[in-house]
Amino acid sequence: MTAQELSSSDYAVVLVNLGTPAAPEVPAIKAYLNQFLSDKRVVDYPDWLWQPILQLAILPFRSRKVAKAYQSIWWPEGSPLRVITERQVNALQQRLPMPVRYAMTYGEPAIGNTLKALTEQGVKRIVILPLYPQYSATTTAAVSDQVGDFLRSCRNQPEIRFHKHYHQHPLYRQALAASVRQHWQQHGQADALLLSFHGIPKRFVELGDPYEAHCFETAAQLAEDLGWPQDKVIVSFQSRVGKEQWLQPYTDQLLQTLPAKGIKNLQVLSPAFAADCLETLEELSVENKEIYLHAGGESYQYIAALNDSSPHIDVFAAIVQQQLQGW
Repeated sequence: MTAQELSSSDYAVVLVNLGTPAAPEVPAIKAYLNQFLSDKRVVDYPDWLWQPILQLAILPFRSRKVAKAYQSIWWPEGSPLRVITERQVNALQQRLPMPVRYAMTYGEPAIGNTLKALTEQGVKRIVILPLYPQYSATTTAAVSDQVGDFLRSCRNQPEIRFHKHYHQHPLYRQALAASVRQHWQQHGQADALLLSFHGIPKRFVELGDPYEAHCFETAAQLAEDLGWPQDKVIVSFQSRVGKEQWLQPYTDQLLQTLPAKGIKNLQVLSPAFAADCLETLEELSVENKEIYLHAGGESYQYIAALNDSSPHIDVFAAIVQQQLQGW
């Protein structure tokens, strides 16, 4: 495909992340959580069972708690996730001769509205890149569902190419390892490196979700790329909700045990997040740090997500170029 062809207004790229409330206030957060927790990809209980629990027990109380957490990490420019995603789009736009946009699975800009706007501008071929290195039906498939909803509404559908996951992409592996090495250069090495991934119910894995395997593959690859012993790269899962069993070990519980095992200095990152957000800036950086230090840990350092770093944008650009082949 020639540069002229790539420059055609027929093509566009859409990056998709999970989403964020419009404001760090209870009404906005309640609306966001309602949409998020009503998605069957996230909570697959029958509506007759789940919706009364959600509307009467969860949203009224969790919205207030989450509002306080968002207020503690909100940036002057807005939600960190939104601001970083916009920076990623702007950086990728500098690499590509076609429109680059972003959408959120929950909240705004909505996937359907973004795709509709592009097609109304005459775009006929769209590459969709969900910003989840490891695939899960709770995240990537939820994006696919909304893309499908949009396509069902179209009389004249655009062509879509959809990238499923990229945790094994060589440039992603290089970017992740480089971010750890850069942190080591500034702060030195710790006793261990904890990779805390967002959790999902264990039942989802038993039903065929490959997310757990992808997480452990990421950890094994990072240890190899860093030249570190496998047992010094520890995997855990955070952000569980409800009484159902989720993937283990749970991050908060694991952190309480590490100092007694001689791991007094810990560095933590979350490779499942393409952009820093509430789960990394508040839960992982603040709440879990307090848990670890209270248990006897001496040093706890959070290593930032790849965000809009140049190596991370290299990953996106390479994936898009790969998807464009043959069009």
